[in-house]
Amino acid sequence: MRTNHFVMADSSWPGFAKSLKGVILDLCGVLYDSGEGDGVAIPGSIEAVKKLKESDLQLRFCTNETQATREKFVAKLRRLGFDISASEVFPPAPAAMAVLKDRGLRPHLLIHDGLLPEFDGVDKNNPNCVIIGDAAENFSYRNLNEAFRVLIGLEKPVLFSLGQGRYYKETDGLKLDVGVYMKALEYACDLKAEVIGKPSPTFFQSVLNDLGLQPHEVLMIGDDLLNDVGGAQHCGMKGVQVRTGKYRPSDERHPTVMADGTVDNLAQAVDMILNQRGH
Repeated sequence: MRTNHFVMADSSWPGFAKSLKGVILDLCGVLYDSGEGDGVAIPGSIEAVKKLKESDLQLRFCTNETQATREKFVAKLRRLGFDISASEVFPPAPAAMAVLKDRGLRPHLLIHDGLLPEFDGVDKNNPNCVIIGDAAENFSYRNLNEAFRVLIGLEKPVLFSLGQGRYYKETDGLKLDVGVYMKALEYACDLKAEVIGKPSPTFFQSVLNDLGLQPHEVLMIGDDLLNDVGGAQHCGMKGVQVRTGKYRPSDERHPTVMADGTVDNLAQAVDMILNQRGH
C-alpha cells in the first residue's frame, strides 16, 4: 500500500525550513561576542548572514542591545564585516521612545551612557516613570537607589525594562544583565516591570509586521533559550538555539522551554536551512 508523505508539512527541525519565508537573528552571542573594542565575530557568522541575504528568505535582526544607539551599534557590526543596515535591526530603545510618546510619559533613565542619545527628544523633567537598560558600570548603589526613590514616590509607579536578560557573554566572561536589576526594583517597589524588547510579544510582533509575515512562516535563531527561543515560540514562531554565546548545556534539559532545534553555531543552522530549501 502506498502512503502519501505529502499530507502534512514537516514540523520538525530542519524539515520545517522548507516552508519558511523569514528568519530573525539575535546578534550578541549569535553573530559576535561583545568585549573590548568592537568584540569578535563568531567563526562562520559573517558568511552565514551573507548566504541568508542571497537566499529567498527575508532577514531581520532582533536584539536587546542597550549599550549604544542603533546607528553606532550597526556601524560596529559593519566594522566586524557584517552586511547589515540600521533598518533591519530592531533594538528596544526606539520601541521605548514610541511608548513614552504614546503615553505622555517623562522618564528617569538608568541606562548606559552610550544609549542616552536615543532619548534626546523626550522631556525628562519631573519624571513619572523609570526606564532601566543594560547600564553596566552605571548600575551603582547610588543610581539604583535614585531610580527606586523615583518609583516609590509615584502614585502609580511605572517601570520599563529594556529586555530582561539574566546574563550575557563577553570575550572575558559572563556579565550580569538588566533583568537582575529589574527584579531588584520590582521587589523593592512591589510592582511588575513592563518589558520592552525580547521576550515581549509586542516587540516580536513589531518585527513580524515589518516582515509582513505570519508567525508560523518565521524562524528565530538565538543563544538565549528563554528570551530568544521561548519568546519566539510563545508568539507562534519556531525557535532554534545556537551553542555559542550564553548557551549552557543545561539549556537542552530545561523543564519548560524546548528549542525546536539546537545547532553548534549560526553557520551550521544556515547550511541546514538552505539544504532543506534546495539551495
